[in-house]
Amino acid sequence: VQLQAFGGGVVQAGGSLRLSCAASGLTFSTYGMGWFRQAPGKEREFVASIGWSAVNTDYADSVKGRFTISRDNAKNTVDLQMNILKPEDTAVYYCAASRTKFTQIRDRANAGSWGQGTLVTVSS
Repeated sequence: VQLQAFGGGVVQAGGSLRLSCAASGLTFSTYGMGWFRQAPGKEREFVASIGWSAVNTDYADSVKGRFTISRDNAKNTVDLQMNILKPEDTAVYYCAASRTKFTQIRDRANAGSWGQGTLVTVSS
């Protein structure tokens, strides 16, 4: 399984960024996908997830109402639209595929494959 995330960068507080993750080596439409982030000196934390059929989504409380996760099963991609960014959103963002088929990611235990990460820096 290969997951390649891109789209990170530097943005001012209040701005927006869109992250994308391209997946290969798996039957994409049967795996839940998610985004996690890790800030310097902190544990990797759950940000958002989407079920295999794109019906169900889940968000960390800290990003609800600001971030939106989506997927395109025809293109094998999962995106994270991030709006109203805050300095505390600064982190390396990782996409992940669920450990097993037909599973929605709820936390790190459900994630089986990881991308290489893309850095998001939000300046105040």
